[in-house]
Amino acid sequence: MTSAAPSVDLAPVPPHGVLDADGWRAREAAHEARADALTAGHRERTARGEKHPIEDFLFTYYSYSPSLLRRWHPGPGVALAGAGGDPRAAWRWYAPGSTPGSLVVDADGMRREKAPLLRSIERILRLTASRPGAFGCFGLHEWAMVYRQAEHRHPVPLRLGQAATDDVVEQHELRCTHIDAYRFFTDDAVPRNRFAPTRETQPDLEQPGCLHAGMDVYKWAMKLGPLVPGELLLDAFELARDIRYLDMQASPYDMAPWGGEPVRIETAEGKAEYVRRQRGFAERGNALRERVLAAAFG
Repeated sequence: MTSAAPSVDLAPVPPHGVLDADGWRAREAAHEARADALTAGHRERTARGEKHPIEDFLFTYYSYSPSLLRRWHPGPGVALAGAGGDPRAAWRWYAPGSTPGSLVVDADGMRREKAPLLRSIERILRLTASRPGAFGCFGLHEWAMVYRQAEHRHPVPLRLGQAATDDVVEQHELRCTHIDAYRFFTDDAVPRNRFAPTRETQPDLEQPGCLHAGMDVYKWAMKLGPLVPGELLLDAFELARDIRYLDMQASPYDMAPWGGEPVRIETAEGKAEYVRRQRGFAERGNALRERVLAAAFG
């Protein structure tokens, strides 16, 4: 698993006020170094034309490039002294600050132009954080995506083979609440699920125990752009990366060659490990949801 760059001890960004040029450039440099460390493996593999069925998801499914992840923002209300001649002056959603030569995030402008999107994101984040987590799915959404299916999304062998994988699905109740997992279920798996998620019911079904909802905190943070401070964005990315490993470790695929030692959810021990880690991710996800909400919506 890719690790982050060593943390740098920097003074907190003031919620309102001015960061001097040395202060914000040091914070920007630290962010860029951390982002580069987080994406180094992916960038090196891409240059070699090499696939990684666990980590590629973070860049292909979410379709955010390492260069976007590398872009640091201070968050709303913080003026960057001396940034008027910086390349970020040409970035969208930046405007001159109240002091000459400074820049601030144009939060009001973004909130006006992107109002429907922002309302949707805020609603999903608040409702998800308000609900208790559900911890009885055991990651079977990945199993439902290959149920009775000859061809699979990943060209990776199934740990148990097709027949035994199908047996695991049939011995459990599918309880997936996430539309972006459910929509990849095979036709035979769809009627076996307790829920029938849709895009319209997504805000009503999202819950913090869901691994995909936890990974999506990164998606929402990225969509909020400069409303989310850079450090928070990278925290959300790290959560998504860590969750993605469990997601595929608990899947029916043999991910051991890519550092994904199996969590055998077909056993009692595997279920216990899955739920233990799932609960930890739910706590991390809700903490990040609260931080995103505070930063972007006050």
